[in-house]
Amino acid sequence: MELPPCHARRRPAGVYNVVTTKKAVEVGAELTSNPVVRKISFTGSTNVGKQLMKQSSQTMQRMSLELGGNAPFIVFDDADLDAAVEGLINSKFRNTGQTCVCANRVFVQKGIYDAFAARLADRVRALKVGHGYDPDVRQGPLIDVKALEKVKRHVDDAVGSGAAVSVGGKPHALGRSFFEPTVLVNCTPSMLLAREETFGPVAGLIPFETESAVVAMANDTPFGLAGYFFSRDLGRIFRVAEALEVGMVGVNEGLISTEVAPFGGVKESGMGREGSKDGLQEYMETKYLCLGGI
Repeated sequence: MELPPCHARRRPAGVYNVVTTKKAVEVGAELTSNPVVRKISFTGSTNVGKQLMKQSSQTMQRMSLELGGNAPFIVFDDADLDAAVEGLINSKFRNTGQTCVCANRVFVQKGIYDAFAARLADRVRALKVGHGYDPDVRQGPLIDVKALEKVKRHVDDAVGSGAAVSVGGKPHALGRSFFEPTVLVNCTPSMLLAREETFGPVAGLIPFETESAVVAMANDTPFGLAGYFFSRDLGRIFRVAEALEVGMVGVNEGLISTEVAPFGGVKESGMGREGSKDGLQEYMETKYLCLGGI
C-alpha cells in the first residue's frame, strides 16, 4: 500500500506499515507473541478477540478490542414515532445492517406496537435495493453468500417460531448476496435473530409491556456494545440510559458514531475505547516521577 505523497513526506519510513495476507492466524500469532509489539487494537468477532487476548497474555500487551454486539433498540409509548422510525432506519438498515452498532433487537411497547410496525413497514418498503453507484439506491448486497445464508436462517427460524413477515423476508430478485429489506412482527427474545447478531437488513419487532421488563430483556445478552431507545420522558431517559449494560447509548438518535466520542463496549463486546481523548489514552502509559535531593 502506497501513501499519497503529502502523507509520505510527514511520516518517516516504517512508521506506518500494512501487512496483507491470507494467513491471518499466523500473522496474528506473530503480532501477539512478539515483544516488540506493545499494543494490539482489534475490531472483529468476540471469538477471535478472545483468542488474541489469550495469545497476548504471554507478553502482557495492552489491548483495545471492539467486538460483537447485539444492540437493543427500544421504542417507548411516549416516543415520537416518526423520529423513532427514522432512527431505526438509520441504525438498522445503514450499510444493509452490516455494522457492529446496528440495532439487532427491536423492542416496541404494546400500546404503540401496531402503529410503529405499520410506519416502519412503509419506510422499509420504499428502500431501493441495487448497485451502490446508483444515487437512488439505499440498500446494497451483503458481504458474501455465507452472510446471506445466515440472514435467511434467522428469518426462517423466526417465521417457523410464529413471527409474520410484514415486508421482504427472502433473497432479493437481484440474486447473488442481495436480501430484501425485511420487517418481522410478533417476534420473541428466544428467536435466533434476538440471540445472535444478524448482520443484515432484518428488523424483528418484539413487544413489551413495562420499562423494567424491557430493560431486563435488553440486558439479557453477553454483549454490550451499543443500545438505543426513544422516549420523551426525561426521568425515564436517565433511568434507562444508566440501566442499559452497554458502552454507548443513543437517546432519541439512531446514529451515534463520531470520532470525538469514546467508542467501545462492555461485557463480551470488548474493552478499551477508540476516538476522543480516551482513545488516545489507549496508546499511552502513565509514568510517575518522584524527585528528591535537588
